[in-house]
Amino acid sequence: PTSLSVEQVKKYANAITEIPDNFKLHPTVNKIIENRKKMGKGELPMDWGFAETMAYASLVDHGHPVRLSGQDSGRGTFFHRHAVIHNQDDGDTYLPLQHISDDQATFLVINSILSEEAVLAFEYGYSSSDPHTLVIWEAQFGDFANGAQVVFDQFISSCEAKWGRYCGVTVMLPHGYDGAGPEHSSARLERFLQLCARENLQVCVPSTPAQMFHMLRRQVIRPYRKPLIIMSPKSLLRHKLSTSHINELVNNEFQLVISEIDQIDNKDVTRLLFCAGKVYFDLLEERRANKITNVAIARIEQLFPFPSTEVTAIINSYPNLQEVVWVQEEPKNQGSWYYMQSRGTMIGCLNENHTFGYAGRFYSASPATGSMKLHIAQQKQLVEDALQLGKLEVTTHKRALN
Repeated sequence: PTSLSVEQVKKYANAITEIPDNFKLHPTVNKIIENRKKMGKGELPMDWGFAETMAYASLVDHGHPVRLSGQDSGRGTFFHRHAVIHNQDDGDTYLPLQHISDDQATFLVINSILSEEAVLAFEYGYSSSDPHTLVIWEAQFGDFANGAQVVFDQFISSCEAKWGRYCGVTVMLPHGYDGAGPEHSSARLERFLQLCARENLQVCVPSTPAQMFHMLRRQVIRPYRKPLIIMSPKSLLRHKLSTSHINELVNNEFQLVISEIDQIDNKDVTRLLFCAGKVYFDLLEERRANKITNVAIARIEQLFPFPSTEVTAIINSYPNLQEVVWVQEEPKNQGSWYYMQSRGTMIGCLNENHTFGYAGRFYSASPATGSMKLHIAQQKQLVEDALQLGKLEVTTHKRALN
């Protein structure tokens, strides 16, 4: 269980927004703090920065230290975290997460050097040596994990199998196709999925602030340790649809899969889309705009270990379903597409009456185009293909299993 009581939510919301009287805040930061006060009261939907900070506050208050390092982790690369508050008059700093309670565990945030391999290797060792601490390494951009790939291959993915060495290190890789070009678009999700076997890793793509909250708490509260790879959002940090209500910290837990949220008659559904991350909201907005009622959309929030039971239950809830489609923003030779065709994942959840289709970008040597115009055209096309507004490549269930 990762939920909090109403009293705890109020306590932590007050603590993370309490700033010393002598601190003069930057006007933008001051607005963020004021908005977080409203989020804690339920007057505004929660954003990602608030939910993440609430998770840390709850953990340190219950005796679990939190250690966060990365190239701009204090502020957050995309200006969302603000774990470190700066006084505009004298440059002094204040960390609200170090003032949750008198007997709390430590909270440490480090703006680390630009050496991904060295920093991640250190955090891996730290996490292995101190399993009670939530140890997080955050890449400034997900692509930057490339420089630390040897650490993932040699240590994080295989330490338990090779040496019986357990590790709960958490890795945040900002990931999103926003037209920023090939160096700032992909955290190379396919590489991590290729490393997955025998429940050695967790690979998650949370799509809402509440999901991030519960996922971070789950990582520490569970009585075992597994590395966690988070494809964390970039443009979703301020997306109008990617928000949560404060009550979700009280009543919910981490959902492995999130099924259809709109009022669609299950008997009318003939096509079911599965996806992960930001593309979900593109699909949702386009479907609503075109008033499409025969296409349902589900989000897979944990790609590995694959939630076969939950995915199968969603598929079986649509009695007239004909097509199941995997939708992704990455090129076809990247992302999750090939992973979804293995027997232990999506293809194993279908029956012989279903076709299995792909909607996404075509094969590419580069993670993304360098042209915003082309990026937008590609994104529009893949969304239309998924929603039956364009052509779709399909394969039968039998052919896929073969």
